[in-house]
Amino acid sequence: MGTITVGPLREDDLAVADHIMRLAFSTFLGLSEPFMGDADCVRTRWAADPTAAFGAALDGELVGSVFATNWGSVGFFGPLTVHPAHWNRGIGSRLMEPVLELFDRWSLTHAGLFTFAHSGKHVGLYQKFDFWPRFLTAIMSKPTAVAIGGPLELYSAVAPDARGDCLDACAAVTGAIYEGFDLAREIRATDVQGLGDTVLVRDGSEVVALAVCHTGPGTEAGSDTCYVKVGAAAPGPGAVARFARLLDACEALAAARGLARMNAGVNLGRHRAYRALLDRGYRTTLQGVAMERANRSAYNRAGVYLIDDWR
Repeated sequence: MGTITVGPLREDDLAVADHIMRLAFSTFLGLSEPFMGDADCVRTRWAADPTAAFGAALDGELVGSVFATNWGSVGFFGPLTVHPAHWNRGIGSRLMEPVLELFDRWSLTHAGLFTFAHSGKHVGLYQKFDFWPRFLTAIMSKPTAVAIGGPLELYSAVAPDARGDCLDACAAVTGAIYEGFDLAREIRATDVQGLGDTVLVRDGSEVVALAVCHTGPGTEAGSDTCYVKVGAAAPGPGAVARFARLLDACEALAAARGLARMNAGVNLGRHRAYRALLDRGYRTTLQGVAMERANRSAYNRAGVYLIDDWR
């Protein structure tokens, strides 16, 4: 079989890692075109945190990779991909080892992943590491609507000396949903890499909702698309209206950048958020399942107005 080694993914590995990721998904899904088109989730996730990206090599040749993401007390990993020529050789399990070690160092209270609901092979792999399938996750899409609502407020427009306070205000929104849940890393990475922007919704001066959006090619969105990677409205009375304002703001960003489509994912355990997206014309284009460590549901409850999909 040869010698398998697992270690940090280097910058000069990224082109090969990207090729393997696209080939693996295209092969599994039976696609005739490259997976993801001109969207990118390899370079962007490596650049967000190179210490959270790992590669597997067979006799020195890269054959797989995995990326982990930290959202404060919450973490997830993916994509985890292996070159199809080397499937069923235990390489996926080897790539899980540094991810779990990293999750322990991050002191997470909740962790999970997105995988294919119909694949017993994928579900079986992750169950070995105490990740269990719970609710389906819908990846949804709709045409961008004509922008409505008030002026668009963006993180990129926040003065540098006020950004720390802004990130704290955003963390207060997500922390009210789940203790320690914090999107500062995602907000900063999107801003620094120029992947899109974070829309902010306020009541007066208080941030009450936010969404990290990727826009266009070279991001996780792809051409002509605004992808709401993660967004949340503060819980409690008025959450429905805050969530509606947040979705309006995301579409306003897409319209301002001339993007024709909106993409967003939602765990179906958040039933009311899912219904809200359906009511606005979003329709499911891909469906997977969230697998959660120790079978905990965390913030996946009916009344939580949160968009994410853990891909």
